Amino acid sequence: MPLPLILGGIAVVAGLTGAKKAYDASQKNSEASRINDKAETICDLAKQSVNEARKQANDSLQTLGKKKLDVMSNDIHHFVESFSKIHNVDLTDSEGIKELEDFKFDKETLAEMKEQSSLAMDMASGLAEGTVAGGLAALGAYGAAMTFGAASTGTAIATLSGVAATNATLAFLGGGSLAAGGLGIAGGTAVLGGLVAGPALAILGFTLDAKADKNLENARSNLAKARKIKEEMDTAADLCKAISDRANMYTKLLTRLMGLFKPLLRKMDRIIDLSGTDFQEYSKMDKNMIAMTVAIALATKKVLDTPLLEKDGALTDESYTVQLETGMFLKSTGLE
Repeated sequence: MPLPLILGGIAVVAGLTGAKKAYDASQKNSEASRINDKAETICDLAKQSVNEARKQANDSLQTLGKKKLDVMSNDIHHFVESFSKIHNVDLTDSEGIKELEDFKFDKETLAEMKEQSSLAMDMASGLAEGTVAGGLAALGAYGAAMTFGAASTGTAIATLSGVAATNATLAFLGGGSLAAGGLGIAGGTAVLGGLVAGPALAILGFTLDAKADKNLENARSNLAKARKIKEEMDTAADLCKAISDRANMYTKLLTRLMGLFKPLLRKMDRIIDLSGTDFQEYSKMDKNMIAMTVAIALATKKVLDTPLLEKDGALTDESYTVQLETGMFLKSTGLE
């Protein structure tokens, strides 16, 4: 066979082989692009879901913080001011003692309630001036005892606006929208009940490489990362929902307590107006009324003081227990 024909045949085969490789490479690159698009979609949906849950949890904590602030600066303040007028108080002989058995009430407790109500009034003033907005979530998450504990040692009440930023969970909950590479807090990580979310949320965009096999390998790796990120974000969203649910329950619990407390406060004021300030001169019925008012005040204080979150962001067992105990207490009073 003449050499030109042989060379021509080799050229055709080489051309066909090259065309086949080019086609295979194109197919692999298309598959890599499709996989990367799927990975990005998984991440985008996961980010959207956790961001919505984050915002809901933050809103719930803010609402609870506002409720606590209102209760302390108004109803608890009212109780402390009125009860402090009464002398020779002895609650051991009242029918209301059954409701007081689980609560400690002494001069120290009353003084603490007075201090907290005073700090709450200061915080409310600061809130009106726009200086402590960040403190509401902290108050909702950590309770009055922990939040105001630092303030009562000399820290200016205005610095409560920075409380949320000291905790990774609250920083995450109160942060802006989720962005690629982060969860809305410094360093791009969030700690929620032991969960450490990966520092990268966005899958790297697909860049056409000369090696199609490498492109496909990278795309599959991206998809695996996206699925792992989705698992972490789903866990974070579940934790945010749990925080939101617990905060909402506490807001409702305080609302129930105030539904009983406010009428009792008015009755206590009326007793003082009509019967004076010597507890020993009160009728049996009036003494029982004062005892019940104290019991509701102490139950309220317990709810106000109970932290919902641990320092690592996990929900506290205590908050669940107090929620159940307070519900049982409210039923036992027969006032609802």
